[in-house]
Amino acid sequence: MGSGRGIWAEHGLSYWLERGGKHVIFDTGASGDVLLHNAPRLGVDLSAADAIVLSHGHLDHVGGLEKLLPIAPEAPLFTHPDAQRPKFTGRPGNMHRSDTPFFVEGRFEDGKRLVVKIRSPVEVIPGVWMSGEVPRTNNIEDSGGPFFQDAALTNPDPLPDDQALYVPTENGTAVILGCAHAGIINTLDHVRGLTNGAPIRCVIGGTHLENASAERMEWTIAALKRLGVKEIHPCHCTGMVNAVKLCEATGGNSAPACAGFKYAW
Repeated sequence: MGSGRGIWAEHGLSYWLERGGKHVIFDTGASGDVLLHNAPRLGVDLSAADAIVLSHGHLDHVGGLEKLLPIAPEAPLFTHPDAQRPKFTGRPGNMHRSDTPFFVEGRFEDGKRLVVKIRSPVEVIPGVWMSGEVPRTNNIEDSGGPFFQDAALTNPDPLPDDQALYVPTENGTAVILGCAHAGIINTLDHVRGLTNGAPIRCVIGGTHLENASAERMEWTIAALKRLGVKEIHPCHCTGMVNAVKLCEATGGNSAPACAGFKYAW
């Protein structure tokens, strides 16, 4: 969804984070066209990026990378080592690539840009952290769809490259999700562990709950309450129906996010 004001939307996700005078681009959308169109309309100078972070290797998150990189030529790129593995989705007889050759083939690795491939948490700019690989600690959360490592669709992809960003603040931790293929609760539990149990201030982003069962949604809502989450802004792969359910359950200032959404720390 777009929010008006000439903002475009697509099935993709990209964030611009500002913290302490530094800037992070988290994911790049699907095409790059929407990113380049929206940025100036939102007052964003992409050339000022101090870091580029990729949540995982799916097209709707890395597809804009090729068009973004020349604009921010000195920004280091942070990603997981498995993000470049080929990725496929679909059912037998209806297979689709869910990656992009530019990223899978490493065309961005020209020796001029610092590329950080890491499985562990890392501070990408002061005060903004990449979560590192998220442990799968419960039995109910899955990757959220028919994702595979091979074109024959026989080898399921657990998407170990799925990561989030988190921002510790005085009032708790803000968590920014790409798709939460590792599970939104697995991700939040992981972030809590990385921040000495600090409360979760808010959650923003994709949760891949669009096709979640009623049982999983009920469990997820109960877990969010257990974690004390009071504000959530779901979008992208959450699905509108379940996005509304999450917002109703957490209350407060919760509301689905859309293209052009802004949030102040």
